[in-house]
Amino acid sequence: MTNEIGLEGMRLEIASCRICRDAPLKGLAYRLPHEPRPVAVISSSARILIAGQAPGLRVHESGLPFDDASGDRLRSWLGVDTASFYDRDRFAIVPMGFCFPGYDAEGADLPPRRECAPFWRQRVIAAMPQIELVLVIGQYAQAWHMGAERRGNMTETVRAWRDSLLSNRSPAVLPLPHPSWRNSGWLKRNPWFEEELLPVLRDRTKMLLS
Repeated sequence: MTNEIGLEGMRLEIASCRICRDAPLKGLAYRLPHEPRPVAVISSSARILIAGQAPGLRVHESGLPFDDASGDRLRSWLGVDTASFYDRDRFAIVPMGFCFPGYDAEGADLPPRRECAPFWRQRVIAAMPQIELVLVIGQYAQAWHMGAERRGNMTETVRAWRDSLLSNRSPAVLPLPHPSWRNSGWLKRNPWFEEELLPVLRDRTKMLLS
């Protein structure tokens, strides 16, 4: 109960955070083009942490993480329904950047704002000591959570998933590609992901949710 009270204070603090608007890092050429809307789910009981990149526009508008086609694919990978996914007693969801970073000149999502992780990430992770499995989605989360264990590129990092999952580290870490539909080609080129990794992911998820 004490930890939950502490997390509620942290939730309120995250919701009011405006660091990327009011104190952008020196050297960044832009500020957020919109009012920040931090999106993160922290939990005192969830045993699985989903560590993603940053919200997209749809998530920015709804306030629900993975409230898009990427979320549909991620839930399919996990083998869970929408209600379970959004139950904070089951899943914590903490992206590297809490706010939608805007678009680049070609209309693609910009990287997570660099102000967010140094200020927040260690505090949030430390506040959830019960986490047993961290799903690290995409290169930014993999770089932070895996450090030197990260391979030369995303494909090599995910291909070595057994080394990460079966190491003695606590919590366990499992690297995943981003579930964006833009990665459909990657999934076709790497059938081992669905054939070998996903059954293990679903089994581990089922065990930790039971």
